[in-house]
Amino acid sequence: MPPYLAAFSLAGKIALVTGAGRGLGFEIAKAMAGAGAHVVINGRDQARLDAAVATIGETGGSASAAAFDVADPVALRAALADIEQRHGKLVGNVGQRDRRRLSEFSDDDVRNLIEVDLTASLILAREAGERMATRGDGRLIFVTSIASQRSTGRDAAYASAKAGLEGLVHAMAVEYGRHGITTNGIAPGFFATETNAAFANDPARSAYFIERTPLGRWGRPEEIGGTAVFLASAAASFVNGHILVVDGGTTSQM
Repeated sequence: MPPYLAAFSLAGKIALVTGAGRGLGFEIAKAMAGAGAHVVINGRDQARLDAAVATIGETGGSASAAAFDVADPVALRAALADIEQRHGKLVGNVGQRDRRRLSEFSDDDVRNLIEVDLTASLILAREAGERMATRGDGRLIFVTSIASQRSTGRDAAYASAKAGLEGLVHAMAVEYGRHGITTNGIAPGFFATETNAAFANDPARSAYFIERTPLGRWGRPEEIGGTAVFLASAAASFVNGHILVVDGGTTSQM
């Protein structure tokens, strides 16, 4: 490997990727494994996690499954303790979306979405950050969304949670930077994942999103992986508190 490209290698690293059983989380896990990391794939569906581990193994990557709810502090601490003796890169990708008018949300609906999309990441950041601080090195990467910067309507609770997550990225960058830890976010645009299948597979609705993307197409899920590898690698050692937008130019277009 050319010396410069070695800076992008994750060989010998451990990456815990949450919400990685499918979609963008899986693509991030697969890319990190391809860059040399051993990836611990998290989610709540054991069968789905096992299938993801098998797929990564078929391509020569190293991965294992860890089924737990990241919003459960006890379960999260136990999982982190399992890799505590190893230097790790952690990616938070837990997310839930509920496309309704805000007036249609009950109080419990709002609390549930905030719990999944923001509180779980706060808990992850707290628990992982403290462990990394004792080692004086680490990477925290959270998957946010361009919904925190642009809105298509019927998305107020989700957009609010993701905006809060971006605030967490900036706060963690300041609070833990002195410990040698970088904290960054990835803000995806319109990707053709399982979550967006209803839009991507409907010609009329799909055209709405494509029209708002200067590249004129949906993002392919595998196009997110390289971004995460970069932020987790030595090549991004001085990148801290940044939200890297991966949206085909959507947020640049008026």
